Amino acid sequence: MQVPEARVIEPAERLKELVAADREGVDPYLATLSGPDVVRAMFRLDEDERYAVLSALAPETAAEFIEDVPDEVAADLIEGLPAQDAASIVTALPSHEQADVLAEVQDAELREILGAMAPESAAAARELLIHPADSAGGLMVREHLAFPATAMARDVLAALASGGRDLSGRLLQYCYVVEDGFLVGVARTRDLVAVSPTARLADVMRPPTVVNVAADLATVDACLEEAEVLSLPVTDDAGRMLGVVERAHVDDALVERAADDHRKSHGIVGAEELRSMPLRARAGRRLSWLSLNVFLNMISVSVIAAFEETLAAVIALAVFLPIVSDMSGCSGNQAVAVSMRELTLGVVGPRDMLRVWWQEAKVGVLNGIALGALLGFAAWLWKDSVALGGVVAAALALNTLVAVSIGGTVPLLLRRMRLDPAVASGPVLTTVTDMCGFFLVLGLATLALDWLAAGT
Repeated sequence: MQVPEARVIEPAERLKELVAADREGVDPYLATLSGPDVVRAMFRLDEDERYAVLSALAPETAAEFIEDVPDEVAADLIEGLPAQDAASIVTALPSHEQADVLAEVQDAELREILGAMAPESAAAARELLIHPADSAGGLMVREHLAFPATAMARDVLAALASGGRDLSGRLLQYCYVVEDGFLVGVARTRDLVAVSPTARLADVMRPPTVVNVAADLATVDACLEEAEVLSLPVTDDAGRMLGVVERAHVDDALVERAADDHRKSHGIVGAEELRSMPLRARAGRRLSWLSLNVFLNMISVSVIAAFEETLAAVIALAVFLPIVSDMSGCSGNQAVAVSMRELTLGVVGPRDMLRVWWQEAKVGVLNGIALGALLGFAAWLWKDSVALGGVVAAALALNTLVAVSIGGTVPLLLRRMRLDPAVASGPVLTTVTDMCGFFLVLGLATLALDWLAAGT
């Protein structure tokens, strides 16, 4: 007799059962799951069930989950909870996560949540919200080891033994010497183990490498690279110690910025989309972008309509139209990527447009000649027509030059116009390269129509 296999209960199903029957079991059950499993299970629940699970969790456990989801989604979850529950979860978040999540919360709900928090915690959260998310102030954590210069090595080690382990390993590496709020030095905690327990920090510390609270993401990244450390103290213009920015948080911000630019370039504009969001909202966000592309494509194909007679006379041209536009688009997208990266790093700005164009034009000429020769050779072999090969070769070479020129300079122009280059560069590039590609192929073919018709 065959024994039936036991049915495996999915985490999402188990959570539904626990929420319906015994909410006290939710917290212990989630402790048995990995972080990704918790996120996956939570987003397979409907909205009301997610709120019920969050309300049943200890604030510390709920905060761990909130840290694992995108900030926009975390803010939506926080907004749907009673103010007191939301305040407890926000208080349990690390300070940099508090700022990121609260920055996405609507003003009315934000006031309620801050009002439900302890006055000291609310004041600290408000101070963090002042700084842009991608600045040193927005990335920093307030938790760090700080002692006066008169403190001894044994004082720091005792603090580490008693409670300092609540900080991350990176934050435990350094002890910051602060006098009246001003940063005067830094000491490595490992050095304190090797000195006399009565050695004062004033004798062990060294001058600190700091980053200003207003520094942007690229500057913070560069400072960490130059100092070759995993964390740096953040100070204001007067030198007061405000917090610490960690390498890991900067890396996360860089990855998120790149992912955000990638989503924008594919038409996912606004808050990050997840498939757990309402269908109408997801469809609406995508449709606005797709509708614009319908209009832009109509403009591109109007060029083909203008050369209908040429296309009818040499039908082989239809094969090469998408190749020329696609290859040129790829070259243009490479130029867009480089300009976006340099804009992010602050290497170039709108005033550098002419220099950027000249650098891209040189690449465009070389690559255009190489690609055009390759495609022209293929066309000649296929149709045994030198004229056809020459037309498509010249069209691709010229359109490659146009594409890299547009791709390199349009992001800078859009930045000057205070528009988001990550969103608008793609449609502009695609429309121009398609129009120019179609025009060049069909225009040159019209000029060479007698040779093409003769098959020479």
